Amino acid sequence: MQESAIRDILAQVAAGGLEPDKAVEQLGFAAAQDTLHGLNLDPQRALRAGLGEVVFAQGKSEAVLLAAVEGLSRHGPVLVSRVAPDQARSLRERFPTGLHWPEARLFSLGGPENMSRRMTPPWPSGGEALVLSAGAADMPVALEAFGALTFWGYDCGCVTDVGVAGLHRLSPHLKALHSARVIIAVAGMEGALPGILAGLTPAPVLAVPASVGYGVGARGFAALSTMLCSCVPGVAVLNIDNGFGAAAFAAKLLARRP
Repeated sequence: MQESAIRDILAQVAAGGLEPDKAVEQLGFAAAQDTLHGLNLDPQRALRAGLGEVVFAQGKSEAVLLAAVEGLSRHGPVLVSRVAPDQARSLRERFPTGLHWPEARLFSLGGPENMSRRMTPPWPSGGEALVLSAGAADMPVALEAFGALTFWGYDCGCVTDVGVAGLHRLSPHLKALHSARVIIAVAGMEGALPGILAGLTPAPVLAVPASVGYGVGARGFAALSTMLCSCVPGVAVLNIDNGFGAAAFAAKLLARRP
């Protein structure tokens, strides 16, 4: 339930148009909704935790996925992550006003009016949050983070293919790096980029290992180990390929302004 809806219920109680018991009943039913598809939706999560419930599409059947989006859409915009191509087709058929970004594996229903434009390259190269990918192969994870932050309405930039094989590529972005309040760095292979960024900028760096590379690096464990062992202060490490988790951490950090 959106804050505006809760305020409307409280206003009705204050004006004498709604009995307190009826208001409690309405709010209680809104707290959790069983859609009869094995789901127990949480439409009040944004009020409680700062970010609304996001639908994780991976592993869900078509019926369950559509029911989840349908249920949450009654209360506000909906973001869906890890959307496979066949799931995207089903979502577009059921929700033709929704937007799908194949590279980021995201689908959104509602959200900021400028989201479609911001998700179309060239992406903004600066913002209070800045997402960087070491290589082009890391872009799906980076774009997942960038898309989630954009959906939540944050000023976010995305810079790609600036890994340690050519560090000079960071030079044009140093001003944006110093202006950002939080940085998300996605890297596969040896995963060195987050530590380098943390040594160049004052912002906290959220490091996301990507499952990209040869041999021991193929599943992201080499990058994960490098990031966990960084000697540079100010690096926090997320799970492998967890661009969404990095975006959620950044959003909560940015929301806590002085």
